[in-house]
Amino acid sequence: MNEILRLWRDASFRPLLMQGIVVLLVVMLGVWVINNTMNNLEHRGISTGFDFLSQEAGFGIIQSLVAYDESHSYGRTFVVGILNTLLVSGLGIFFATLLGFLVGVARLSSNWLLARMASVFIETFRNIPLLLQIFFWYFAVLAALPHPRQSYALGDTIFLNLRGLFLPKPIIEQGLLPVLVSCLVAIGLALLLRARNRQRRVATGKGISGAPWYMAALLMGVPALVWHFSGASLVLDTPALKGFNFRGGIAIIPELGALLLALTIYTAAFIAEVVRAGIESVQKGQKEAAASLGLKPGKVLTLVVIPQAMKVIIPPLTNQYLNLAKNSSLATAIGYPDLVSVFAGTTLNQTGQAVEVIAMTMAVYLTISLSVSLLMNIYNRRVALIER
Repeated sequence: MNEILRLWRDASFRPLLMQGIVVLLVVMLGVWVINNTMNNLEHRGISTGFDFLSQEAGFGIIQSLVAYDESHSYGRTFVVGILNTLLVSGLGIFFATLLGFLVGVARLSSNWLLARMASVFIETFRNIPLLLQIFFWYFAVLAALPHPRQSYALGDTIFLNLRGLFLPKPIIEQGLLPVLVSCLVAIGLALLLRARNRQRRVATGKGISGAPWYMAALLMGVPALVWHFSGASLVLDTPALKGFNFRGGIAIIPELGALLLALTIYTAAFIAEVVRAGIESVQKGQKEAAASLGLKPGKVLTLVVIPQAMKVIIPPLTNQYLNLAKNSSLATAIGYPDLVSVFAGTTLNQTGQAVEVIAMTMAVYLTISLSVSLLMNIYNRRVALIER
């Protein structure tokens, strides 16, 4: 008895005991939930397992980045849904970041009109629910576009109408592959030169003379030389009106366009405020010191203010990226074939495999969020090291 009391009064043992009890209770709760779910499914005659993934889906999908038709399996619909989700999330993060930084900087502009316009943009779009914005772009804007025969056209190559945006599609032929490889090599060499230039500037205070020109020469010169000597030619698959719609080229369906517009503008409004807060966190003396060295306002912003502000910007920026990826699931409201729509929607309704389908869908979103968070944390640590 005395030994038990002594252990209970031990300041190092008692926290471990309490944590062990909590873990045990959580495990018991999980086991009970799983057993209860399996018993309920068995009593209702619902089969379990993942065999349904190999069965024929039997329904079509309006957009697919990989080959797909009604004869493919439910497993293929899962892949199509993931790729469509990654497509809209990736594009949304890229455009929202670009727009958010521009609006955030404009919010602090000394130009009264520009600053007020940025404020109106932010206060308007961040205070309207995202779902309503998706409906606005889909039903009020894109639905008002003309029919294919009356399309808005840019030359004879780009067309915009009720069915979507149609762009020329480059055809990658055998002669074009060396050019693409040379582009990747040139980008790699330019990045190495940039890193070397930065290392020298940090060590000596002076970078490599003419480094920007060398990088431009690499990026433009190497692919141009390979293009010239390989005799490659670029062939474009131009969209053309055939019947009731355009055929060929790259088609951006209205569902993707509306969702991308809504996600980009909505998230950009929040990112703009994050950027504004980050810039204002930099001490005024830093800007004055940079200006006293003769740097122009643009250089002060890009070389002094933004690098220091990134330490404040990145953590909330990561949250916005995560929100955008998760908000992409609202695509099901307008029929964009993302993971929730084609897999947690149509596939679940046809197979009845609710537990497996929902678990797989949740696992995908969890993986996407953790991946984004991991990459941003790595970048955050890199920025912190640069600042030191």
